[in-house]
Parts: sequence; structure tokens; C-alpha cells
Amino acid sequence: MTTSFHPPVRTLLGPGPTDVSPRVLEAIGRPTIGHLDPEFIRLMDEIKALLKYAFKTSNPLTLPISAPGSAGMEAAFVNLLEHGDKVIVCQNGVFGGRMKENVERCGATAIMVSDEWGSPVDLNKVEDALKAHSEVRVLAFVHAETSTGVRSDALTLAALARKYDCLSVVDAVTSLGGIELDTDGWGLDVVYSGSQKCLSCVPGLSPITFSPKAVEFIRQRRCRVQSWFLDMNLIMDYWGTGRRRSYHHTAPVNTLYALHEALLILQEEGLEKSWRRHALHHEALVAGLEAMGLSLMVEPSCRLPQLNAVSVPAGVDETAVRTALLTNYSLEIGAGLGSLAGKIWRIGLMGFASNQKNVLFFLSALEDTLQSMGAEINTCRASEAAALHYRD
Repeated sequence: MTTSFHPPVRTLLGPGPTDVSPRVLEAIGRPTIGHLDPEFIRLMDEIKALLKYAFKTSNPLTLPISAPGSAGMEAAFVNLLEHGDKVIVCQNGVFGGRMKENVERCGATAIMVSDEWGSPVDLNKVEDALKAHSEVRVLAFVHAETSTGVRSDALTLAALARKYDCLSVVDAVTSLGGIELDTDGWGLDVVYSGSQKCLSCVPGLSPITFSPKAVEFIRQRRCRVQSWFLDMNLIMDYWGTGRRRSYHHTAPVNTLYALHEALLILQEEGLEKSWRRHALHHEALVAGLEAMGLSLMVEPSCRLPQLNAVSVPAGVDETAVRTALLTNYSLEIGAGLGSLAGKIWRIGLMGFASNQKNVLFFLSALEDTLQSMGAEINTCRASEAAALHYRD
């Protein structure tokens, strides 16, 4: 007989979703009201204002799409692209490849600028591509590549887009709230993210923002957006201003309660403090890993503090380690994707999960697991090295 589902209590230190604050979990259980209720419309306006704070933007078209981050990616491309357009897509991991697929499904051509997984986007290669393809309308890149733990230079990439009269499309799924992201200050045109990463909300929403230039671009399209659900010309009328809104879809009311609470928590802490907190716990984690004899795949200058790509030691079965951590400690970490499968673990320290308790717990659990499997590591050093970093 089927009964109610009661999930196990996990510590989520993978690439997402992340641990969710009790405040957010409480918010999602509040009474459901209608998606056109005047009180819900008031909440929508507050969410927009809070998202503008998180994105560091004044863009009027800033909202959460009622679907996960992948829908934010698709919304960016289906609204900007028409059949026959050309787009420069930067790929240094899995999600640049997903950008390429979105471009092609719009009937456009993706001109690829590819870099080794584990390295940031090469700015010189991007400019060479822009010089060689004057007809390009959009430059697309991933700010924080979740598959590798690499940060690329969004400020300079956006400047290159403007220099060559392109719009920039930026994947900030893993960066929003975790590292510096300045939509207006950097001149970014379309930026999308996800609710389940550094915002520490439940999965299912994709915050997105469009610059006025991007909005005008959409309004001047020659043909309709191929996706009805993601057509910003329609969604603008629902997430617009004023008390009267045009019905578009039934918004996920309770999930939006959760996002509102998560954004309030971010605002209470402050963006800069959140960035510093993520950096602090990342540095402690690295100190512990290195003391254990492990290494990170990504160079320090472009590492993401919220997503750490740890190289699997020779002779260690990475799947067995993840399974043991989940079974013995109820602790989840992520595997490598694509060409990095079996070669790295992805350790997330995102949002609510980015704290000293989790760093020390993970280091202790990983050391115990590797030692029990006979891995050649330095024992009894990791937690002490991390604790010393905190004391300093």
C-alpha cells in the first residue's frame, strides 16, 4: 500500500539543490491564495524588487520564470533569436553545450568558442570570433560553470559584446548570490539563474532579467516567439506594473512564497557579506582538502567558491565514495559530468549550506571514507587545517 512520502534528512553539498533554510520551508507551507489575488500581486512586486537587488539591476523586466533554470536559458534564446540568426556561444563545460542546443533549436547558427573544461572562457578567442563574424547578434556565455567550478570574466565578455554591437546572454545559475554579479554595472543584457543554488530556495523557479535594450530587441522581432509559455511579450503583461494584470498562467504560488523568503534572507545578510561568506568557507574547505593530500582541478584565480571541483585520487572509485557518504553520513556530493565523469567530485557550498559546520562535517566524513577504502591520504590533518583557517 502506498503511503505518504517522508524524505530522509540529507546534508546537500552537491551542485544543487542545496540545503534550504527552515524559514523558506515554513514559507512554502503558508495558505495558498489565487495567482491574481491583490495580495499575491503585491507579493509579485516585492519579489521583483528583491530580485533587482540580487541581480544588481534596475531593469523593469526582472522576474522569476515558473520553471527551473533550464527554462531561464530557453527563455533567453527563444525571445532573442529568430531563424537564421548567428550567435557566438562560449563553451568550457556542460552548460555552454546546452546553450548551443538551445540556439540550434531556434533555427539559429551557433558559432562555438571552445575552451578546455576547467579553464575560463578565453577572451582573445572570443574577440577573434566577434571580429570574424560581424553578423552575430548575440554573445552567450556561462558566468559560473556548474560542471567544472570555473568562473569566467563576465565584465570583460559583456564589454566585448557591446564593442561589437551584440547582446550578451549570461548563465548565472550558480553565481547569483554566491559571487559578485553586477548586471547594470557590467552592462549585461539577459541574465538568468535558478532558485535552488546560492539562493537556497526550493527548485522550480528561474530568476531572469532583461535590459531595456534586450526588451526593445524582443519587441522588434519579425515573427512571434516560438514558445508561447516563455514569450516575454505575454509574460510582461502578467509580471508588469499596476494592480491589473493579464492572465498568462497559474503561477506556482507557494513556491513563490519560498523565493520571497529566500530573497529576504539574502537582503538581510547583504550581497557583499554573502559573497565574503562563500569565499571564507571555500578557503577553509580547500585548506582541509590540501592538508588531506587532495587537490582541486581549477586554478585559484578562477575557482568558484560555491562549487569546488575536487580531483579524485588515483585508484579511488569515485562512485563508491559518493555512495558511502550518502549511505553512512546522509551526505550528498556531486559527480563529474561529460569528459570529467569519474575524475572529479563536485562539492557545493551554496547559500544556506555554506557554513563552518558543513565544511568540518564533510572533511571528517570524506577522510573516514577514503581511509576505510585504503586511499593514500594524510589523516588527522584536514579538520585541523580548516579550523585553523577559521581562527585566522
